[in-house]
Formats: sequence, structure tokens, C-alpha cells
Amino acid sequence: MAVDLNGVAVFLAVAEAKSFTTASRHLGVTRSAVSQAIRRMEDRLGIALVQRTTRSVSLTEAGEELYRRVAPAVSEVGLALDATRDRDAAPSGLLRLAVSSIAERFISGALLASFVESHPGIQLDITITDEEFDIVAEGYDAGVRLGEVIEHDMIAVPVSDHQRQLVVGAPSYLARHRAPKHPTELSRHCCIGWRPSPRVEPYRWEFEEDGRAFDVAVNPRVTTNDMWVMIRTAVAGGGLTFGMEETFRPYIQRGELLPLLERYCPPFAGFYLYFPDRRNLAPKLRALVSHVRYATGPSKTQKRG
Repeated sequence: MAVDLNGVAVFLAVAEAKSFTTASRHLGVTRSAVSQAIRRMEDRLGIALVQRTTRSVSLTEAGEELYRRVAPAVSEVGLALDATRDRDAAPSGLLRLAVSSIAERFISGALLASFVESHPGIQLDITITDEEFDIVAEGYDAGVRLGEVIEHDMIAVPVSDHQRQLVVGAPSYLARHRAPKHPTELSRHCCIGWRPSPRVEPYRWEFEEDGRAFDVAVNPRVTTNDMWVMIRTAVAGGGLTFGMEETFRPYIQRGELLPLLERYCPPFAGFYLYFPDRRNLAPKLRALVSHVRYATGPSKTQKRG
């Protein structure tokens, strides 16, 4: 079947706008032209892609599946065309990033140092924050977070391998207190907890048993929004704490912290560089995306949703 690229473009515009009128404005054509393009595409495929009512537009199950498959491919084409167009222009300007405090591989230094060395015209402004907000509304070009909390309308590029969280404690603490055998025993321990801001309840420690996810409210004796306070307190024997294995790894390797309850701590998707629709990606952000993809290996770039 010949590919109707114009029909694909119209379909993507409708799928993202959830409106024929908005899609027509975005494409610079009439609403009737959008409707006819969708109808022709549905006729060619022999299946409905869009559900229309007088008040709303939504995708059918087939439409959702087509969007999930087509959107990343079209984005890749757009990125390739942009790169070709701007291949002789050195990217420059201020690049503002909002980065999770526990995105260890991204903020550890090597990746960022090599990026600024390779792109002297770009200035990085990095805010370390664990609060959730709309990066576009706040004026950021991109962010770095765990994949599971990224909004579904964002493009995501992995910046780490799979992660897992661990409970850890210092040998000095465990010499005074019997190590827990099950997460439910944590309520009997002195725990060092985390929360992103004073307005938020302490994070509930998350585990899995026999394929079932569950969490534990540990009622921490010490609560902070600073991972390094948590680590230093734990290393000093102040209690058990919970966080990314990647962050704890140097302390575990030196024997300053010991991992606990590992059988209840499965791996999960790691950290992603994320940003809105990249078909008109600024050269400075495109440079960072390319740098991250090169540094982290084969690309698994994906459209959320």
C-alpha cells in the first residue's frame, strides 16, 4: 500500500489536537480538508481511526495503536531533516534544564562536561528539583526524571540504564538492630525518609512481592529533601534509608552501607531526558539529545502515551 504522507500528517495533527478545527489551523488548511483527509485514510485502511461527536474528537482503539506506531517514526524523520538543514550551524544559546536530584548518571559530571566542551556556544542552566511541574510553562527547554512520572505528551530519551531502589543501613546501625527480613518490619526501625518539599508527605517506600507492588509508610524519624543528608546520616549509623542503588553504589562498595531487602526491590525503567514535540526542536536542545543518545548507546527514544 502506498503511503499517504499528507494523510499521516493530518492524522497526527488531529490525534494531538483532539480537534479538527485546531488541527486545520495548525496545518493551514480548512476544517473540511482535514475531515476529508481523515475519511480517505479510514477508507484506505478499512477501519475507523477517529470518533467524532458534536462536542469532542477522540481516537478509536485502532487510531490509538496507529498513533503509537507512527508518531515516533515521523518525529525521527523530522529530527533527521532538521539536522540536515542545520548541519553547518553551530548550536548556541542558553539551555535550561530541570533535573531530578537522584538522576545520578546525568548530573555526575562526565556527560555534562563532555557536552559543554563539544558545544562552546551553549550555556547550561540546570535546576536540581524533585517537584513536579510543567517544564514548558516554567520556561525550561527539557527535564530529566524517572520515566514513570513523565507526562504522556512528552518525547523521552533514556539517560540511564534500568534502576532499582534499595534499603540500606550502616554496619554500625545493624550491629545494634536486627536487620529487617521483610519490608513490613521497617516500622520497628529508625528510618531516614525523603520528600520533595515541606508541603508533601514523606515518600512511601515501594516494594514488590510475588509480582505484587506495595508500599510502606515508614514514619521516618528524620525527613529531608536532600539525598546527601540521608546518606550521611545513614553512613553515621543514624538509621535505614531508601533510594537509588546507583546513588548508594560507592558507599556499598566501600562497605559504609549494606543493602537490605533486595529480593523485594525489582528493577524498573530509569531516567529520561524529556521535552515537548521535537519536530521543531531548537538546535541547542537537538545537540543535547544527540549527545545523550551517543553517550548512552542505542537510542530508545519514544513518544510518551
